[in-house]
Amino acid sequence: MWRDPGTPADSFYQVRPECANDVPKTKFKIKVGRTLSVRKWQAAFTPDGYLDIGRTLGRIQRGGIHPSIRGEVWEFLLGCYDPKSTFDEREQIRQRRRAQYAVLKEECRLVFPLVGSGRFITAPVITDNGEPIQDPIVLLEASPDKGLALLPEENGTSHNSATVKEVDKKIIQWKLTLHQIGLDVVRTDRTLVFYEKQENLSKLWDILAVYAWFDTDVGYCQGV
Repeated sequence: MWRDPGTPADSFYQVRPECANDVPKTKFKIKVGRTLSVRKWQAAFTPDGYLDIGRTLGRIQRGGIHPSIRGEVWEFLLGCYDPKSTFDEREQIRQRRRAQYAVLKEECRLVFPLVGSGRFITAPVITDNGEPIQDPIVLLEASPDKGLALLPEENGTSHNSATVKEVDKKIIQWKLTLHQIGLDVVRTDRTLVFYEKQENLSKLWDILAVYAWFDTDVGYCQGV
């Protein structure tokens, strides 16, 4: 009996030409009739948006997920959405979470102006006891304007955030992780074209930095 040998999924991830020979080939293959395809995924929803999660999981176990829909599918597998929710309910949740992220991101920006600036740091900006690191290279990297970062005070004046000792333990702990996040962001799948762009690296840094601020119990964990 003839069996579909499957199509390699490598073509869905654009690799930098100079790294083509260094990237290991994926063992995952897209198999017709087994892999969860775009058509099968769309057919798994009712007109209102309820997902037949049982059949979907069965197909995933047999043949995996097509690369083009992995992001959508994993939102359900990770519990972001209830399979029994409707299209409208999920859209409301999506918009609410985006608004929450915007609020958290602004909180982080007020503490550390580089958040949301399109840049990120790879050098430590603070010591364990809250003392700012005064190295000129660090100061330059940590400033969204390539100068000293200024933060507004409650009375409307400004102070130089790079020279004021921090006493808030949450802020100290958070700032201690920011450069480590930056170092890991730079190392993220360096062979992929997607991560050649500074804007994509900075977006990833923003997300990880904001989450570390939001969830202090988890914070930032390497290798997870």
